Amino acid sequence: MNPAETPNDTTSPNRLHSLNYEYKLESLGNDYYDEVDAEEFPQHILRWRNNSLLERLGIDHQIITDQNFIDSFGKFEGKKPFLALRYHGYQFGEYNPHLGDGRGFLYGQVRGVDGELYDFGTKGSGRTPYSRGGDGMLTLKGGVREVLAGEVLHRLGVRTSRCLSMIETGLSLWRGDEPSPTRSSVMVRMSKSHIRFGTFERLHYLKRPDLIQKLLDHVIDQYYPDLNNQENKYALFYAELVKRVAQLVAQWMCAGFCHGVLNTDNMSITGESFDYGPYAFIPTYDLNFTAAYFDYYRRYCYGQQPSICYLNLELLQEPLKAVIDPVDLDYGLAKFQEYYHAEYGNLMLKRLGFA
Repeated sequence: MNPAETPNDTTSPNRLHSLNYEYKLESLGNDYYDEVDAEEFPQHILRWRNNSLLERLGIDHQIITDQNFIDSFGKFEGKKPFLALRYHGYQFGEYNPHLGDGRGFLYGQVRGVDGELYDFGTKGSGRTPYSRGGDGMLTLKGGVREVLAGEVLHRLGVRTSRCLSMIETGLSLWRGDEPSPTRSSVMVRMSKSHIRFGTFERLHYLKRPDLIQKLLDHVIDQYYPDLNNQENKYALFYAELVKRVAQLVAQWMCAGFCHGVLNTDNMSITGESFDYGPYAFIPTYDLNFTAAYFDYYRRYCYGQQPSICYLNLELLQEPLKAVIDPVDLDYGLAKFQEYYHAEYGNLMLKRLGFA
């Protein structure tokens, strides 16, 4: 971020307030989210702004000031409602029905110049009904790590979310895995969607096949629109998701990236990489390398990532059986290895200079 390229005139209207937000998720009704408020912070210091993402939204970054970022994504002025999304998930192999957005919310959805719908999702914006006793905050270190993960992976060719902004917020936080007290931050990530595998798993747990179909129609409409006119669009959706996830994990492996926490609530229904916590890049080639210090049995180690993604796709079949024939689901999943090895081979040949 070049200060010379980020004007600080505070007299012009905030262009971020006048973005053409779309209310696609809200249109489904409140079975999928809770409306929440943002935390009021004692301090706002902009530590990161992503000018390239502004350009993707059709905004000249020269007209957006640092104060505009602070007002929109630190003070959260000029935009409501904020939606804490509901979901469950398999965490380290155990089903957890007590999840949901615990320290963030869906800020809004906006269309990019490419015609794609993008989410703005916060992290560290305060407590929600799903905070489970937590403070709803994000450390500054955690915010910096998320910025770095998105930018590095993007430049390595991985399909990933990226941080639009990160603001230091002036609180002292206590964490068991950081020297404390430690500084606080709030970030806004831009991604294709915050709908997770666990979003569907929750609806299956609640025995609501009607809501599964409603959500699946929404996902196809917004993120797989080419399938809408196909007679077997639901089966084709799952087959395409399998392909995207297989290609994604191949991209991780070729980048030497270990996500660290591949629970089903951390897997996007668009097959995009997001939600970076205790990730790491392998220092040397080691299939047993484990990013999360609490992953005692190496469930999510570097070398297990392809099989874990396969397993998570298999687990997703349970809620999708409300809409999709199990035979079609199995047929789609059977292509995983083929897609994975094709993507991995192509990427490794490029890295070695043979393609």
